[in-house]
Amino acid sequence: MSALHRGRMPAAWEDAVKSDLSDDYEWIPLRLPPDVTRVSASTRLSIEAEYRGWELTRVRLYTDGSRRVLLRRKKTAASRMDTPGQPAQ
Repeated sequence: MSALHRGRMPAAWEDAVKSDLSDDYEWIPLRLPPDVTRVSASTRLSIEAEYRGWELTRVRLYTDGSRRVLLRRKKTAASRMDTPGQPAQ
């Protein structure tokens, strides 16, 4: 997924992530450049969903043709233990 870039989330998305107080999910914002077609983006995101457990939460299309995508997935027990501020069991 070399054409995908992690980036900053739009402000409205940050609010949505903060409102999910359950702390059960990890979030990743991605930026898809304008040269990535819709079919290619769909294929790449499907692979992420199938093999890595990510689900598509939001998509924003910009006038320059780029897209911002917000993915989330349930945290595993191992990743929860690595989270700072959480006691190790």
